[in-house]
Amino acid sequence: MTNPPDLTPRSVRESQSEMTELVLPNDTNPLHGLLGGRLMHWMDIAAAMAAHRHSRHYVVTASVDHLDFVTSARVGNFVVLRSSVNRAFNTSMEVGVKVWTENYLLNTRSHVSSAYFTFVAVDREGRPQPVPPVVPGTPEEIHRYEGAGRRRENRLAEREIRRTNRGSRP
Repeated sequence: MTNPPDLTPRSVRESQSEMTELVLPNDTNPLHGLLGGRLMHWMDIAAAMAAHRHSRHYVVTASVDHLDFVTSARVGNFVVLRSSVNRAFNTSMEVGVKVWTENYLLNTRSHVSSAYFTFVAVDREGRPQPVPPVVPGTPEEIHRYEGAGRRRENRLAEREIRRTNRGSRP
């Protein structure tokens, strides 16, 4: 018999994760800039860490919204990725990820990228599992929490449009 899920509301702070990567030549394009795909991979891992911490379940990536590349990271830079759960719904969570590059020789830091990931908590068989609510504490967390609700409404509306359009194709 399995234990009932712990759906005690959790603070944003409990899900916060940070990881740092060193950009090596194998991570870059011929111009020595970090490959976008490598950065997306690192962002997905950072987001998954926050989703795992919040849900205490296995998680799978359901979608990625608004992945923007602002500047590039170069060989030898550190890439710092910070993530946290913005809001939880029934079985899904929106996780925000923000990325910076650090040049430790010049002591500079620049914003590289940001994105919103949606994860679904699942059991060992891949069945969706309920997740606890998020309790935002700071004004910034409240702002991200409210924005996550609007973005979810947009995602669901876009999904319905795509579903409807698939049925109307010849």
